[in-house]
Amino acid sequence: MKRLLVLTCAATLAACSSGTQIRVSDEDTRIYVNGDYVGTGDGYYSDRRFSFTTQHVTLHRDGCVEQSYTMRRNEKPHYGAIISAAAFALPIFWVAKYDGQHDYEFECQDLTD
Repeated sequence: MKRLLVLTCAATLAACSSGTQIRVSDEDTRIYVNGDYVGTGDGYYSDRRFSFTTQHVTLHRDGCVEQSYTMRRNEKPHYGAIISAAAFALPIFWVAKYDGQHDYEFECQDLTD
């Protein structure tokens, strides 16, 4: 019985998280999500925020103008969360997740322009 309870809790908590691979065309570009560094040229971002929240992606390279994008946690249905919520009569806050990958083009525009 304890094992079933532990597995149920673990599955429910895992259903809350969603992550995405972030890739930039310029491998020297630093990637920030909500101000937190996630990688250079290639990074991974994961969170447990509610569905439909907005994350701010900033691409930065020395000597270039920063480029900003937004991604929302509403790109794909999160079936694990939906099934867990239905099975255990829990509120559904995580019905959507991020796409598996986000690709961004970065073209350096000099700060002097």
